[in-house]
Amino acid sequence: MHITVELETLLKDRGVTLYEFCKVADISYQQGSDIVKKRTKSISFEVLEKLCTYLNCRVDEVLSLEGNSEGYIAYILRDFPETENVQRVPKSKVNDRPKPFLQWVGGKREMIPQYEAYFPESYSRYWEPFLGGGALFFHLNPAEAIVNDINPELIKTYEGVRDNPEKVIDLLQQLRRKHSKELYMAIRSIDRKVNILNDFSDYEVAARMIYLNQTCFNGVYRVNKLGQFNVPIGSSLNRVICDPIAIRKASELLRKATIKSEDFEKHIEEASKGDFIYLDPPYEPISEYSDFTRYTKEKFYKHDQVRLAEIFKRLHEKGCYVMLSNSNAAFIRELYSDFNILEVYSGRNLNSKSDRRGRVIELLVTNY
Repeated sequence: MHITVELETLLKDRGVTLYEFCKVADISYQQGSDIVKKRTKSISFEVLEKLCTYLNCRVDEVLSLEGNSEGYIAYILRDFPETENVQRVPKSKVNDRPKPFLQWVGGKREMIPQYEAYFPESYSRYWEPFLGGGALFFHLNPAEAIVNDINPELIKTYEGVRDNPEKVIDLLQQLRRKHSKELYMAIRSIDRKVNILNDFSDYEVAARMIYLNQTCFNGVYRVNKLGQFNVPIGSSLNRVICDPIAIRKASELLRKATIKSEDFEKHIEEASKGDFIYLDPPYEPISEYSDFTRYTKEKFYKHDQVRLAEIFKRLHEKGCYVMLSNSNAAFIRELYSDFNILEVYSGRNLNSKSDRRGRVIELLVTNY
């Protein structure tokens, strides 16, 4: 991998002459010519910053990757100063059980105490087709698991933590030491320039996702139609960012699991009698304000809810233990009317309208 500076086209598009560029960057005409013609790799971040300010563009707009892009995050980090923004330290202890290392909208960490009484006493394999933050997976710590999510960046993050936990930790610790609003924007904008799923190593994808997840607004994962992460930075710069113990513990558990990224129906078609399947799909909206669980550019429609209910019935007929979470919508109650429907309570606080926050009834459906 090497990174080059693409200035010639940008200067032409903006109508800026080489002389003007050199004057703004405070460099000699010869040095400017060498940079524009790619005859040198010697260009400081300060020069790039001056030019980008003058041209009203981002630094990443003038950087071009050639070859394997592994190491791009490290390259970006090199030009950012260390800060003292992050003072918080993780609370994980060596003897702790595995736990999620991501915040996840709709995650079930807070719901587990209410679910405890409804887990099967014993089961063969554990399946989770909508993994998300994996709260139940980490809590149950199953001996054999097959987990899945349609979000390929999330799955590559889990693979990176599974296969290269120390490399993930190293990058996160560097990001922690240099965390700032400017660094956040630089890391966030990488997917505007690079196809990270194709060009990045799994540990770089993991480090980037964990960093953005820990520092963005409310831990929301949201992408635009192009699949580009577009959540603004959170209100505080003092975030944990790196929890080495949690990542190592998660890595140990993930090594015992099969990890996939495919449609939920395909994922569980091989589930068999005695297996435990937990289904936590994007919730059926109960109002125009409740549809906050969309975390990929794909959506989950009513026909998907119907398809999932049919799969629930097929799994029941196979002799599987099946548990499902969803919203307290009449449509969902109707779909699962032949099974056990329980009411549980969650505390939702992501709504922009304060009068719409608070404890909300959710449904927990079981076939046993």
